[in-house]
Amino acid sequence: MTLSEADLAHLTRAVELAREALDDGDEPYGSVLVDAAGQVRFEDRNRVKDGDETRHPELEIARWSANHLTPDERAASTVYTSGEHCPMCAAAHAWVGLGRIVYATSSAQISGWRADWRIAAGPVAPLPITVVAPGIPVEGPVDSLAAEVKDLIRRSHGID
Repeated sequence: MTLSEADLAHLTRAVELAREALDDGDEPYGSVLVDAAGQVRFEDRNRVKDGDETRHPELEIARWSANHLTPDERAASTVYTSGEHCPMCAAAHAWVGLGRIVYATSSAQISGWRADWRIAAGPVAPLPITVVAPGIPVEGPVDSLAAEVKDLIRRSHGID
């Protein structure tokens, strides 16, 4: 896997959005949609704290792009995200025809950390994107950002 400086900058922004989510009392996940020209088109962070567990940033990106981008623009875009898409978000990504995904940490890493901390698994199996949506080009995890994301997730569970 070879990521460009631009890839790393967008991925770092996704991690910043995850930090913003945590600072606002939400789960620490963030995502950025970038078009083929390298322009940020949409970004968001988790917003599940009020009870709607579907308010993931990747799902919001899929909804936004379906309403604002052509099919060709969606296919040529990249989604950068702090954590690998869950199955719900991977399916939405595929259904609207978004392109490449770059993630900082994998579902397997996050599940492993949660298990180490004795935190119960979530209600949805942590399947890799490539299992849910096998046609999507995927890159990740990115080791240089893993410790920061791990710390955000740890803090979100109140673990010192």
